[in-house]
Amino acid sequence: MQLPFSIEYLLTSGRVESERLEFKAGWNPKAVLHTLCAFANDFHNLGGGYVVLGVESRHGRPVLPPTGLPPDSIDRIQREVLRLGYLVRPTYHPVVAPCVFQERHMVVLWAPGGQTRPYKAPVSLAKDCREYAFYMRKGASTVRARDQDERELLSLTATVPFDDRIRHDASLDDLDLALIRDFLKEVGSDLYPDSARMDFPQLCRQMNIVSGPDEFLRPLNIGLLLFNPRPDKFFPYTQIDVVQFPEGRGGDRFSEKIFRGPIHRMVRDALAYLRATLIEETVIKHPDRAEAERFYNYPFQAIEEALVNAIYHRGYDIREPAEVQVLPDRVIITSQPGPDRSIRLADLRKDHFVSRRYRNRRIGEFLKELGLTEGRGTGIPKIMRAIRRNGSPRPKFATDSDRTYFAATFRIHPKARGAMRQLEALPPNTRRGALAPEAGTKSALSRHQVAGGERQARSRQWGGSGAARASQ
Repeated sequence: MQLPFSIEYLLTSGRVESERLEFKAGWNPKAVLHTLCAFANDFHNLGGGYVVLGVESRHGRPVLPPTGLPPDSIDRIQREVLRLGYLVRPTYHPVVAPCVFQERHMVVLWAPGGQTRPYKAPVSLAKDCREYAFYMRKGASTVRARDQDERELLSLTATVPFDDRIRHDASLDDLDLALIRDFLKEVGSDLYPDSARMDFPQLCRQMNIVSGPDEFLRPLNIGLLLFNPRPDKFFPYTQIDVVQFPEGRGGDRFSEKIFRGPIHRMVRDALAYLRATLIEETVIKHPDRAEAERFYNYPFQAIEEALVNAIYHRGYDIREPAEVQVLPDRVIITSQPGPDRSIRLADLRKDHFVSRRYRNRRIGEFLKELGLTEGRGTGIPKIMRAIRRNGSPRPKFATDSDRTYFAATFRIHPKARGAMRQLEALPPNTRRGALAPEAGTKSALSRHQVAGGERQARSRQWGGSGAARASQ
């Protein structure tokens, strides 16, 4: 069976965290059994993990070229994996994918988080072994769950994240083959060449976006969120609302643009729109030095990370959209519900927090493959780095005690706001002269396609006592 992504993705991209990866140079059935059990339990809702057989690891990283497996051992290993699946309680079988990389034979075991957790496995493979235990991942290691961890694992019984649940009122007809093939092509999956002629239910099973017996096969929520043209028909208000208040919330004017569609396309469209209509670069020339001062009103990388995180972590069973409010002096990105309760409010105020458990394990998995997120608790650090590089004010992250919402507020760069006020203060009949074409020489961004028309990002340039603003 083939994987819905390329083997290079696992070995060279660096996008899959070590907690979800196990490399083994050879076949070790006991270790493999315990690791598969741990991935099935998916204690942190990361989406399970992968066991790569035939690759040695050093300091958690794969050693390339891989050692590989003897070609005549591949069939035997597949039969052994099937046998091990029956030893897990309840029964659990991973996806087994033989593959070749750099002329070496390997076997990849894809073990998604199970639907009927918690799972337990025998502590040894001795014939007289009667002792079973729960296993989980701690960093890059598989360990036996004990004490508090075991009690918490037991509390997850029959608790499946919303995006990994079966949608019984949908059918395979609601999954769009073109969207699936576009995704497979973008991530470089080995499934892509065969996807056009493959049996559709088989393709969906290999991507783990359906579940159930053949006679009653139904999509999972993740399949509808990514591979249905209008997921908001199944999950109302699966959309991003961008609301602009040019005069502030108390003003008489506002504009609204709504983005819908498969969630990865929806977030990309919204980001392209914001990049083209919101982000501006300011250039200040100083008479005492040759180098000009350059900065953006808002660092796009910070806005991008915050919006992707809002789509990643929002609740799709809640009938509220993700919202971007654009005010004259700030941008507020809001989603519902709030962060997991493992994040303390005190840590939230310090801009230093990492969730112990993710709400949407499958959404994160697909967004990582598309390069939209890393999913390692790096979202806030990436935002803060972008803020510091641009010299922008520190953002504010907020929620309430009931965790009903999460809001990220980005204030405009103070010098960009000051430049805007100076331009607005000029008499109307002098503003045109202040926009001399020769004054502005650098556009903040490349061109973007927005709402069927091409619009360009803008650049402001300031020198001495005069103001200049021009478009490329």
